[in-house]
Amino acid sequence: MQEFTGLDGALLIDKPAGMTSHDVVDEIRRYFGIKKVGYCGTLDLNATGLLIIVLGKATKLSERLMSDDKVYEGTIKLGESTDSFDSDGELIASLPVPPITVDELNKLAAEFVGDVMQMPPMVSAIKKDGVPLYKLARKGVEVQREPRLIHIYSFKFNSYEEPLARFRLACTKGTYVRSIAHELGQKVGCGAHLSQLSRVKSGKFEISQAIPLNKILSLSVSELERRVIPFLTLARERS
Repeated sequence: MQEFTGLDGALLIDKPAGMTSHDVVDEIRRYFGIKKVGYCGTLDLNATGLLIIVLGKATKLSERLMSDDKVYEGTIKLGESTDSFDSDGELIASLPVPPITVDELNKLAAEFVGDVMQMPPMVSAIKKDGVPLYKLARKGVEVQREPRLIHIYSFKFNSYEEPLARFRLACTKGTYVRSIAHELGQKVGCGAHLSQLSRVKSGKFEISQAIPLNKILSLSVSELERRVIPFLTLARERS
């Protein structure tokens, strides 16, 4: 029978802005001296929110956990387009924002709901011949990408103060929310980019259960173990 330690399981982290998902893994690995650490579902550099970190033997469950549906909340800025479709990129166009209401935004958002063949952005970690697309994009190289099937369960705006529109979106794994922001801007006719994003749910786990990274890094190993969701609990929930 396989044996598990208190560090074979998952942590629910509230990722801060300004760190990559890899940065979070590196901080936890280094601080606690844990050899096997991984994450489930990338959050971009300035995205915040729920990041599932797997430890020890639970790294074997990362693919299963990663496949869960996601829910995001965020802000789209109308009138400004960037090369990465988010606020990290270079501004490539700026246009006046036409008069628009929350109801009108929601009518446009409803057009995204359902099965969608989404083209991955050039600024992404998807690899072409072993090279991440974002590295090619930095060199000004654009290559052909294959669209991917995603599903949008819901996409609704709850407030709008020009030029900022707040939304909540539920989707399958692998969805590029910044691509949706970009396409919405095209529908409005003035361009747009994703200015802020937070993951609030992944599968059965919610942001309310997550712990800020700085608090995790103040714990002792024994305190950390009490925060870990055990391997067998994870396996049962995913079976």
